[in-house]
Amino acid sequence: MGLQLTIGAALLAVGAAQQPASPSARQSAQQLFDAAAAHEAKKDWAGAAAAWERLERAAGNNKRTRAIAGVRKGNALYNLDQDDAAVAALRSSLAGLPTGDPTLREDRYQAHLILGRVAERSLDYATAAKEYAAAETLGDAPSLKLGAMVRLAATQTFLDPVAAAATLDRADAIMAPIQVAPETKAVFARRRAILQLNRGDFAGARDHATRAVRLLGGLTTRVNLEDVAARGDAALAFLLGGQAEKAREYMAYTGAGRVPGGFGPGAEMKPPPCGGEAGLKPTDVAVIEFSIGDRGEVTLATPIYAAGGPSVALEFARVAREWSWSPEGVKKLPAFFRNNARVEMRCSTAFERPSVGDLLEADLGAWLTTKDASMPDEDGAAAALAERDRATYAAAQARGGTDVALIGPAYRLVYNRVVPREESHDAARRALAAAVANGAPPTARLALELAVRGTEGAQTWHGVRWRNRLHETLADPVYAADPRARAVTRLMLADAEGGDDARPHLTAVADDAALAAADPLKVGALIRLASLEHAEGRPDAARAAFARSGLAADQCALVDKTPDMLSSGAGSDDFPMEAARWGFEGWVSTEYDIAANGRTQGVRAVLSYPPFVFSPAGEGVFRSARFEKTFRPDGGLGCGAQGGRVRFEMPGG
Repeated sequence: MGLQLTIGAALLAVGAAQQPASPSARQSAQQLFDAAAAHEAKKDWAGAAAAWERLERAAGNNKRTRAIAGVRKGNALYNLDQDDAAVAALRSSLAGLPTGDPTLREDRYQAHLILGRVAERSLDYATAAKEYAAAETLGDAPSLKLGAMVRLAATQTFLDPVAAAATLDRADAIMAPIQVAPETKAVFARRRAILQLNRGDFAGARDHATRAVRLLGGLTTRVNLEDVAARGDAALAFLLGGQAEKAREYMAYTGAGRVPGGFGPGAEMKPPPCGGEAGLKPTDVAVIEFSIGDRGEVTLATPIYAAGGPSVALEFARVAREWSWSPEGVKKLPAFFRNNARVEMRCSTAFERPSVGDLLEADLGAWLTTKDASMPDEDGAAAALAERDRATYAAAQARGGTDVALIGPAYRLVYNRVVPREESHDAARRALAAAVANGAPPTARLALELAVRGTEGAQTWHGVRWRNRLHETLADPVYAADPRARAVTRLMLADAEGGDDARPHLTAVADDAALAAADPLKVGALIRLASLEHAEGRPDAARAAFARSGLAADQCALVDKTPDMLSSGAGSDDFPMEAARWGFEGWVSTEYDIAANGRTQGVRAVLSYPPFVFSPAGEGVFRSARFEKTFRPDGGLGCGAQGGRVRFEMPGG
């Protein structure tokens, strides 16, 4: 992990020459540089970060030397997984590197490349694409340009496929007249394959993916991460194109489904709920690639394929980032198989949640209408909408920083996937200031407050920082005094904290007398409470919470005791013959309803490993299962949104 910057002592000497200094001072700076470089060479990133910071301080007013040291410090912080600190160091250092100095082009290139990597691994693809594009323009050697372009195409695939294709065309033009290593050609063939997969061109994806495999040496028993990725792409293209037998041949050479000791689902591995802020639909499906760290945490998650659009792909990847395995279980897995694992994902309908953000947006839009302003519509291509909203926003700004007309387009820019985070944050801050100046009511103002807090840094949208921001918002008298504003904040806190930490927030919203019984926020709290009680084995409390929501009582274990399974329907005949022939193993997590007659309905796979191999068979097992009959006056469901998992193991596995 991390990028090695190539800043030599000669650059430091050039920088030092810009400002007169005594020989002893120059020697001191050189010693500091050498010490920092030594830490870096040993990959002692903590020591390197401290040493480069000492050089920064010693540089005094010499902006050039200070900036060079800052770039190196940013690299060290990146390797320490201190992303926000790395971003701050690199941003300030870039400002100090003279743009007209050709000797610093590669240093600026490396800084932009790291900024892109930080944004990409935090799934801020818009910022990543911006940084990679900047790096591309700074790369003088073909290898430098290609290094930026392959990452640029990867992020653009899930932002603007047309732009991704153009980037790959530029890369082809660079590679055509020169000698390029087969491994490099394979990387770009893979990017073409993934782009075509997400465009629905499975034949084209197959051609590029198989070319990548050939460039890497073909289907051999040699397996490294590059081979696994290319073969996995080809398998996915064949599967989606209806050529299952050929797909499984390629998959067999990845090792997927043949992990020594078995690769099981994690202790905290759940699909996202349908609905919510991302508006996920039951028909949306994605394949996400992820890596598991030594402590069982997901260290990186990236989308490979999604049916439902680019925003769907990124949302599924965000959910995968929150998964975890027990450290003991991880130790049983070979380290190789913990990298770049792929899982097929769909959203869960068990406790579909209304979008809290949509409610706030509606309040903001309604208030804007009273001010003779409006919320721009969001129908159309993301890139075109961004340009439209930028123009409207700029025109409103020109009329004054508190012009109410800037709020709507600014809000749209915040949540447009092609707009980089820094631009989003600036738009959110200005929109909030305008809303306050124009007397926006609490919930309209809160929509913008959360937009500001959610775009503050690379790691804001998840983890401790986001929870702290929500607690600060809840303590703000402006929002604490308004029933709907405090309810929204508590619901977001409940979702962020989970488990028993969520209970007091959910209870407070459910019991808030200032909210009507049918208020969507109160209903949302009660749905979450029912889900929590159900997960913790308290069906009576779950039924009571769900009954208070006023919704139809057809959720699993909320109407009655879950019906007993009379027969699973599982047998050796359910094991897919193709998978058995190749020695694959895997598992499928499903959801289904149980009708009053004991038969299952609406069976659907929500998580499956390996992707698309066992999903139909897993659904078939539960489709043929039989449960005890239950009495329902209306003949409706006996139990809705039940969940089950089936493992497919070879004899002796």
